[in-house]
Amino acid sequence: MYVRAYLRASTKEQDAARAREDLEAFCTERGLTIAATYLENESGASLQRPELFRLLSDCKPGDVLLIEQVDRLSRLTGPDWDRLKREIREREVKVVALDLPTSHIMMKSEDAFTGRMFEAINGMLLDMLAAIARKDYDDRRRRQAQGQARAKQDGRYRGRVENTERNAAIEAALRGGMSWSQVQAATGCGRAHVAKIAKRVR
Repeated sequence: MYVRAYLRASTKEQDAARAREDLEAFCTERGLTIAATYLENESGASLQRPELFRLLSDCKPGDVLLIEQVDRLSRLTGPDWDRLKREIREREVKVVALDLPTSHIMMKSEDAFTGRMFEAINGMLLDMLAAIARKDYDDRRRRQAQGQARAKQDGRYRGRVENTERNAAIEAALRGGMSWSQVQAATGCGRAHVAKIAKRVR
């Protein structure tokens, strides 16, 4: 069994590596070692997360996908969460979250009956926390939209100021033949932003 740590933050301004020490301490307490760490700055509401799927492709049956909180893995819609769960299940990967105590038992060897019982309980709680994480995401976006609408009404909303220098560099890199992944790595921008700039290159 290999433990693979997944660290995610939504933007470059947030620190995806912030939880690394907590995950390492969790494993040290249990005599385990993190075999590999996968870090990315992408939205949890999107399935476009190359590092998450690289982690899953590296996994063997019985490996552990270790996360700080369930919302680091998913703020997905129901159908997208089902798709991700299916991928995890088909690869026989155990999801362990620091904020989900029942999942910690999944790291121990148990008899078949106990293992199946905790797998069922853990799956149910994972679904519940993933649904809560999505609701929180939707609520925050709704409140943000309401705030912007009020600001526009009052003549106070100007929108986000474009970083023209950075965007020009991205555009030049794409015209020069760099792939989206290379541009992401070089600039720290999310894939959605690179895709937005790529439309100008066509």
